Amino acid sequence: MSEAMYSIGEGPATRVSLSLPEGTAEAIRARVGKREFSAFISAAVERELRGQVLDEYLADYESRKGPVSEQAQQRARQVFDEVFAEEGQWPAAS
Repeated sequence: MSEAMYSIGEGPATRVSLSLPEGTAEAIRARVGKREFSAFISAAVERELRGQVLDEYLADYESRKGPVSEQAQQRARQVFDEVFAEEGQWPAAS
């Protein structure tokens, strides 16, 4: 039997042990409540992982093609803002 492969944010929930500084845990509880604690952590970890994937892609691109121009960076911000604003999932870049 083969193991299923899941992408970031997909698949059934699995229990993990996590240690946080008490101040961080309290700040999360104050913001989202005890019942949404795991969902908050999950969303934060997913954002971090996706950010790392984007960072790795950008570093690879720049190692092959050179630095991304300011014009290309502005265009990328515009595309992200347009796409994610339509879906209501990403705050517009300032």
